[in-house]
Amino acid sequence: MIVTTTEHIEDRRIVQTLGLVRGNTIRARHVGRDIMAGFKTLVGGEIMTYTKLMAEAREQALDRMIEEAKRLGADAVVGVRFSTSVIVGGAAELLAYGTAVKLE
Repeated sequence: MIVTTTEHIEDRRIVQTLGLVRGNTIRARHVGRDIMAGFKTLVGGEIMTYTKLMAEAREQALDRMIEEAKRLGADAVVGVRFSTSVIVGGAAELLAYGTAVKLE
């Protein structure tokens, strides 16, 4: 499965557009991690636990989007984008979306 942020794939021709595909996940913060992150904000620097949390969320959202594209019989997903939104205090949604296509 080819997954790209571009609208076209070099040296390949899109012959059919199958439609929008998406994958999402909602993640909540962990109270214990919040305490440690609070300490980190006092001294500065990267908050590794949140970096890891967001990386895992992106991968899960991408995996779910790809699975939806496979169910449609897609060869690729073009125009892939990410979006985040706060659901409630301490929880956020990460959404991956794009257009599933068939290639020549």
